[in-house]
Amino acid sequence: MMAGKSKKRLGRIGNEPIGYVFIAPFYLFFLYMVLLPILNMAVNSFTNYDLYKTRDFIGLENYRNLFQDSIFLQSVWNTFIYSAMYIVPTMVLGLLFGLWMSRESKGFHILRTGFYLPYLISMVCASTIWLWIFDPSAGVVNQILRVLGWETYDWLKDPDMAMGCVVFISIWKNMGYCMLIYLSGIKAIPAYLYEAAEIDGASRVQRFWYITLPMLQPTTFFLFITSCIASFNVFEQVNVLTNGGPLNTTTTVVHQIYIRGFTQFKMGYASAMSVMLFLAVCLITLVNFRFGNQGQDTDIG
Repeated sequence: MMAGKSKKRLGRIGNEPIGYVFIAPFYLFFLYMVLLPILNMAVNSFTNYDLYKTRDFIGLENYRNLFQDSIFLQSVWNTFIYSAMYIVPTMVLGLLFGLWMSRESKGFHILRTGFYLPYLISMVCASTIWLWIFDPSAGVVNQILRVLGWETYDWLKDPDMAMGCVVFISIWKNMGYCMLIYLSGIKAIPAYLYEAAEIDGASRVQRFWYITLPMLQPTTFFLFITSCIASFNVFEQVNVLTNGGPLNTTTTVVHQIYIRGFTQFKMGYASAMSVMLFLAVCLITLVNFRFGNQGQDTDIG
C-alpha cells in the first residue's frame, strides 16, 4: 500500500514544472554557446563577413573557392596524413602499455602515473617543451646527435620531418590516455575466462586474440572515434611548433580556419571551412552510431 503511494508521489513529482527549471541552465548554455554559434557560422559561410561592417550575401562563392584553394586542399590532405600517422600507433601503443600495466604491483602503479602525466599537460605547454627539445642549435636531440658524431637536423624546418615531429609529440602526449582507457577495459574482463582458456590449453597469444581483443571491442571503437575527431581538430601543436610550415606541409584545416578568420579577417571564408569540417565530424559521429555498439552484446555468461 505504502509502495503504491510512494510511486504515485514520485510520478507527480516527475511531472512538476520545477524539473524544467533545474534542467533549463544546461539547455540555455547549449543554445547560446553551441547551437546559435553553429547556426551563425552556417549563415556567415554564405557571406563575405570580415569581422567589421562588411556582411554581404554571396551565395556559394566561398564553397566554390574552397575547391580551388590549393592551400586549403593541402591542409585537408595534411589532416588526413596526420590522422593516419597518429590514430593507429597511439591506439596500438595504448593497448600494449595497458596490457603491460595491468599487473598489480606498486612499481606498476608508479609507471601508470608516469605514462599518464603527459596527458595532463596542456598541448601548448607540451609543444613549447618539445619546441626547445627540437631546437637546431641548443636542443637536446641535436646535442645528443653531436655527442654521437651523427648529423644534426633542423627538425621543424625540414619538410620531410616536420609532420613526423608533430605526430610524435601528439602520440607522446595522448598515449597515456589510451593506455588508461584500455586498462579499465582489461580490468573489466572476467578472470574466469582466462582461467577456463588456460585449462583448455590456450596459449598466451591465443588468450589475447580470442578473449582480450573481442572483449575490448567497445573500448577500441570508442577510442577510434574520439581519436578521429581529435585528429581532425588538431591545431595547438601545429600553431606552436611550425605555424603550418615549412611550405605548408603541416598546416591543417583548423589551422587554416584560424589563419583565414583571425589573421586575414576572411570570416565568411573561414566559416565555409568550418562548415566542411563540421560535416566531416558529423560523418564520423554517424559512423560511431553505426558501429559504436559493436561488441556490447558479447555473451560472457
